[in-house]
Amino acid sequence: MIRIGLDTMGGDFAPEAAVKGAIMALDALDCNSRIVLYGDEARICDILQNEGCPRDRFDIVATTEVIEMSDHPVRAFQQKSNSSIVVGFRHLAEGKIDGFASAGSTGAMMVGSTQVVKVIDGVIRPTISTIIPTITGTPSILLDVGLNIDCKPDVLEQYALIGSLYAQSILGIENPRVALLNIGTESSKGNLQTKAAYEHLQIGNDTGRYNFVGNIEASHIFTAEVADVIVCDGFVGNTILKLSEGLYSLNAHQGSSNPFWKGLNYENTGGTPVLGINAPVVIGHGKSTAQAIKSMILATEHEIRSNIVKHLKEVFK
Repeated sequence: MIRIGLDTMGGDFAPEAAVKGAIMALDALDCNSRIVLYGDEARICDILQNEGCPRDRFDIVATTEVIEMSDHPVRAFQQKSNSSIVVGFRHLAEGKIDGFASAGSTGAMMVGSTQVVKVIDGVIRPTISTIIPTITGTPSILLDVGLNIDCKPDVLEQYALIGSLYAQSILGIENPRVALLNIGTESSKGNLQTKAAYEHLQIGNDTGRYNFVGNIEASHIFTAEVADVIVCDGFVGNTILKLSEGLYSLNAHQGSSNPFWKGLNYENTGGTPVLGINAPVVIGHGKSTAQAIKSMILATEHEIRSNIVKHLKEVFK
């Protein structure tokens, strides 16, 4: 039995969206998976009753505090010890749950990830990634997408390894192609950061750590022609992520729809996993709907079952 922890108090539409999303996820989960709901027990039970869902379909851990989006992440983590996020992370570190997901404060989620669950030994800095759809239907992975705005070359080199392992474990790609996002494909292109990172990545390729194929231009991100794993710093990655969200919204407003555009919908991806820490953690979009919460729960289950954390620990040991 695996246990998936869900913060029901995080997000713009909490707890209704979180609890309804958990209900929606029930039939899609493996029979040996169990959702643990963290939050205001009375409100959770009211929503379950209104939705006609028996309480015993879930485990509920009652908490009395909420870390708000406006709270200072570190101070809130220290002062709100009975909040859904803090209790959830404590249970994750103690092994009472196998993974934890929340659409709440990203800052607080990162405090829990780095200070409670902690970074895997050997990892310089953890990263958050996102699945990118392509016109071929085969997804790729982009990292970092906002955790580390400035990245030194050795950090980007580790992202290549982390992303490659993630593509193998989660996407099922046997020998993923890793590329560095740049303004041109030539090795001489780019700023000081990307030029130095290219050299690090080439060394990693030569020693067999991953399959580095060189630079990739932004025009090829969604084609799957060049790479399965795309590495960049968090500033560039977050810009691309928000550009993609904006393009999806514009396209949906115009009434166009196909599998590629649906893949850009954050509701279908559910959230961004935190990679490089000692347990599976997924951070959802602040405006997550019930559908997005369902997707986030399923993504967390998939990450737990893939043993990606175990693989990363073995590589960085």
